[in-house]
Amino acid sequence: MKLNLSKPLIFLDLEATGLSLGSDKIVEIGMVKLNPDGTTETKNMRINPEKPIPEKISKIHGIYDEDVKDCPTFKEAAPQLIQFIGQADFAGYNSNKFDIPLLAEEFLKAEIDFDLSHRRLIDVQNIFHIMEPRNLIAAYKFYCDKPLVNAHSALADAQATYEVFLAQLDRYENTELENEKGELYKPVQNDVQALSTLTNVSKNADLAGRIKYNEKGQEVFAFGKHKDKTVREVFEKEPAYYSWMMQGDFPLYTKKVITKIRLSMKK
Repeated sequence: MKLNLSKPLIFLDLEATGLSLGSDKIVEIGMVKLNPDGTTETKNMRINPEKPIPEKISKIHGIYDEDVKDCPTFKEAAPQLIQFIGQADFAGYNSNKFDIPLLAEEFLKAEIDFDLSHRRLIDVQNIFHIMEPRNLIAAYKFYCDKPLVNAHSALADAQATYEVFLAQLDRYENTELENEKGELYKPVQNDVQALSTLTNVSKNADLAGRIKYNEKGQEVFAFGKHKDKTVREVFEKEPAYYSWMMQGDFPLYTKKVITKIRLSMKK
């Protein structure tokens, strides 16, 4: 199928020294660029992260310090990367949570204002989750192997949810998964706190989850003494908090977001 494109679309994947957007660095970048005329371009570069790659991370992606010691740093590679990217939109797998935020962070550290506001971002993982049914009816059929009678009746749905939950605990009791760090863990445990942590999903206003949207669509802090307070309210009552964040060890894209909010308050 030929994609219906109005401008280039880049499929992106990154390998890095870890998962921290604030401190970890890219060690390899792979891009497949699809152009509106149907042509395809690719770019693959290894990057010297200017810091050691943890051995446990190297075992995952197979890139060791020796492999990148003579490669360009991101700042050195940035001009040709930004030229290749141009005004393209982006797509990737789980890219909205990791690849795009980390790429933006690296560009900002290289003193290149990588603006995402006019780029469309496609996360292929989210398409998978949307199109493969994840509603209660599908879950009840999958886990309990029977149709859900009286679906959308509050009590029937509550009872079905309870049965699905018990079936999940039984099915995954001793199931281990490997996380992105290569560590084995048991994600589903018979523990309310552990399951709450596992299933908590929030909508981020920035790319690192430091600032989130509340139910009213307002930016609120997701950490610290001002947790759940709106950013505007805090900056109005405690202007020094903005300065503290700008001087602190926060991702540059988080600082970009709060600066935009701060500037909008002055209009």
